Amino acid sequence: MMALSTALALSLLNPMNAPQPPVTKTVDHTDTYHGITIRDPYRWLEAPISTPEVRAWADAQNAATDAYMNTIPGRDRVLNELMKRVNFERYSAPTARGDRTVYTYNSGLQNQDVIYVSDGPGKQPRILLDPNTLSQDGTVALSATDLSLDGKTFLYGVSVAGSDWIEWRARDVDTLKDKSESVKFSKFGGGVLNAEGSGLYYLRFPEPKEGQEFTAATNTASIWFHKFGTPQTQDVLIYEDKEHPDRFLYPIMDAKRTALFIYSDDPGSTNNRLYIKDLTVPDAPIIKMFDAADGNYSPIHRDGDFVWIQTSKDAPNGRIIKAPIKGRSAPVEILAEQKENLESASVVGGKLFVQYSQDAHSKVYRLNPDGSGKEEVKLPGLGAVSGWSGLPDDPTTYYSYSDFVTPATLYKYDVRSGKSEVFRELKMPFDNTKYEASQVFVTSNDGTKVPMFLVHKKGLQLTGDNPTILYGYGGFAAGQSPWFSSSRTVWMDMGGVYAVACIRGGNEYGKSWHESAIKVRRQNAYDDFIACAEWLISNKYTSNKRLMVNGGSNGGLLIGVVMNQRPDLFGVCVPEVGVMDMLRFNQFTIGKAWESDYGSPQNQDEFFSLLRISPYHNLIPGSHYPATLVLTADTDDRVVPAHSFKYAARLQASQAGPNPVYIRIESSAGHGAGTPIRKTLERVGDIYSFTLHNMGRAIPDFIGK
Repeated sequence: MMALSTALALSLLNPMNAPQPPVTKTVDHTDTYHGITIRDPYRWLEAPISTPEVRAWADAQNAATDAYMNTIPGRDRVLNELMKRVNFERYSAPTARGDRTVYTYNSGLQNQDVIYVSDGPGKQPRILLDPNTLSQDGTVALSATDLSLDGKTFLYGVSVAGSDWIEWRARDVDTLKDKSESVKFSKFGGGVLNAEGSGLYYLRFPEPKEGQEFTAATNTASIWFHKFGTPQTQDVLIYEDKEHPDRFLYPIMDAKRTALFIYSDDPGSTNNRLYIKDLTVPDAPIIKMFDAADGNYSPIHRDGDFVWIQTSKDAPNGRIIKAPIKGRSAPVEILAEQKENLESASVVGGKLFVQYSQDAHSKVYRLNPDGSGKEEVKLPGLGAVSGWSGLPDDPTTYYSYSDFVTPATLYKYDVRSGKSEVFRELKMPFDNTKYEASQVFVTSNDGTKVPMFLVHKKGLQLTGDNPTILYGYGGFAAGQSPWFSSSRTVWMDMGGVYAVACIRGGNEYGKSWHESAIKVRRQNAYDDFIACAEWLISNKYTSNKRLMVNGGSNGGLLIGVVMNQRPDLFGVCVPEVGVMDMLRFNQFTIGKAWESDYGSPQNQDEFFSLLRISPYHNLIPGSHYPATLVLTADTDDRVVPAHSFKYAARLQASQAGPNPVYIRIESSAGHGAGTPIRKTLERVGDIYSFTLHNMGRAIPDFIGK
């Protein structure tokens, strides 16, 4: 068959009668920063989604997007295939309190995992809480849970439509009845039961004004105690910082619930303070153990008057110290900084477990609490693990292992013997042995070596024409480690390659790796990502036309930036829930806390850096941009949808090329957490369908059959 001409191929991809998104009105609005006037023609889209004009705009955009997606042959079959691939049983690691054990279970296609409790060895598990019964459409979800030390009280936080707002409820495990009251105005999973299970310590914010629940700035954090059986109006204030209302606070407790720890973070800082309230002493004051904010301080374990703490103070890759609560003596180093990045640590069964990241995969060691007797825990491969939780005297702990081709397998670990055994192994409804993964190191423009993972079917031919998705994040010290995805196997079975770029801004190599791409150094992350894209093309994995780039939240910002800087490099761009207006991000909800990575537009030097990268402000009218599908959700109160609304409107107005630009706005959904499984798979299916269609590739006939 003769090759199609470029013009004919484009006409087939984007016919003249393809549904067009509505033209968005503009307003004459300007702001002045440091003497520079900045136009903001789509400022009106910052109004809450409940505003009739904004709602009408969103509905019209969605109608155009739906109509376009309906023209893609085989779109429905992709969703069918995704539903089949995710239909398998899944379990969480159990949490044990005495003879009682709690865990989650999903039969396959349940929107939310069901929580079960076993009352003792040999006892038939019973349902403790089924979140699927909390709403008909699955949009009410659990955001956090906790189990009391005696196993009699179960705390759970409920969020509606994916919002960060949490309503705390407590359930009697014996009777399955909830306490009569609930606790509101909390966020971010900041709640934990006290030792007796008679109440909870929680993070609280002021009640938002009506209509501003999903947009108003989130500040003036405080820590409170609620005693069950009393109204929230009688809650006791534990800590607030009136002198610094912008500081973010967060409560946690040690495993035995003998101490309340409070994190205190400054906006714009990557460090934190650490305070403690000794709960074994009546009316004990708040003690400021580390008040200089000169590093990260994370408590691991308390033993009497001492606390084991993971810190980056004088150790960018992390170390562990033992510090006195009242500061009578200097902290003692338990475990020195290593060349690998220390990710987490815990004390279980009288042993100290430390987890490192080595070239973006996990290494775990078991030690004595004083740092002696270091032994490596043998893992199944070069993947990622999570777990190692429990009480200081628990004889066993659990961990989950997965990599790009191995589904999450749950292991039971005997602390005394150091032996692991498979506890639960997922049974896939497909053959996961036909895929393979590898790791390469890409040289960025300043010579930095950047890890990148590649996943695809075995036997891939390097033709330079394989459909490829390049994913990245690069921020907030969030590293990218291997993880298995059943939905990703659909992409690979359609001939696709999936690549993950471990760019600067994450924590793959510790604090220095993170801080090398913050504030005025943000461009390093984008240069790394562009270098990875160029590597994929030069090494014949794909071509410009067949390369799609994807990321969410800070990763959505990443995609917006690199598309502006190198529109020639990509065939398709899919930014999800992205931070797109870098001059106003700190005006909404929790955005001010992001100044730690981004800097502040109110700071002159940082303003110019932000202006140079801001996706919304760097769109140029008359340009040819890649095919773009912008994704957001109408009740996202983490990255408010106004970011994506304004960006999509301006991109549509700027696009002079033939490639389509649409925005997909999920209803009754937030930043991603708690989204019903069907909604999640519909989103993934639309991404795959849009991507292949705009690469000029048909969805294979065997998909969804």
